[in-house]
Amino acid sequence: MANLSFILGIIGNVISILLFASPIKTFWGVIKKKSTGDYKGEPYITTLLSTSLWTLYGIINPDGLLVMTVNGAGAILQLIYVILFLVYAPKDTKVKAAKLVGVVNVGVLGTVTAVTLFAVHKNTRLTFVGILCTALTIGMYASPLSAMSTVVKTKSVEYMPFSLSLFLFLNAGVWSAYAVLVKDIYIGVPNAVGLFLGSAQLILYVIYKNKPVSTNPSEAIEEEEEEGGSAHPARRGIEMNSSLGNV
Repeated sequence: MANLSFILGIIGNVISILLFASPIKTFWGVIKKKSTGDYKGEPYITTLLSTSLWTLYGIINPDGLLVMTVNGAGAILQLIYVILFLVYAPKDTKVKAAKLVGVVNVGVLGTVTAVTLFAVHKNTRLTFVGILCTALTIGMYASPLSAMSTVVKTKSVEYMPFSLSLFLFLNAGVWSAYAVLVKDIYIGVPNAVGLFLGSAQLILYVIYKNKPVSTNPSEAIEEEEEEGGSAHPARRGIEMNSSLGNV
């Protein structure tokens, strides 16, 4: 059982790191254009917090080596993305993003780390950090719902790449199985949610992959902008999706 959980953990590390690395193409384009365009920094800032908290969880968990390694690698990649975003974002966006980094990645993370190490009893540290990680990861797994909504509205899977949906499904499935074997509810619960949503994305893909578009995608874009979204109707969901390698 221990060997099987270790093998699943290694597989989960590989899939997760591939997901963490998926925005590299996006940021390579950002570097070449020297502009972030209409991309949003929030997904990367939030994922940096999530991976950092999961790294902390892995450090204080006696059996958390594989959780620590994958999220440590993820945190490094997310930090690079955030730095690149701050370098190439327009001035107003840069200021807002920098403030968010200060609040989320310095303030929140620093507070949680300090409270965990100095205020929470050693016997309850894992529970405290685990609950925070679980809640944050569930919220992040739910972020692609906007992309799924766009697929239904436009009857097109143009904005929901099959490969990304498949890898998210596999990632959640592997870590769910790992959680069952090691009896870790904090890893299991958010990944069970991710497995359900990943399955839903694949089902939507099967339903709409060959159907003609009955709703003009530009109308969906305009509708999203009127609701205060980004310039791309599914971009926020897809961006968060591509950063969701954490367990």
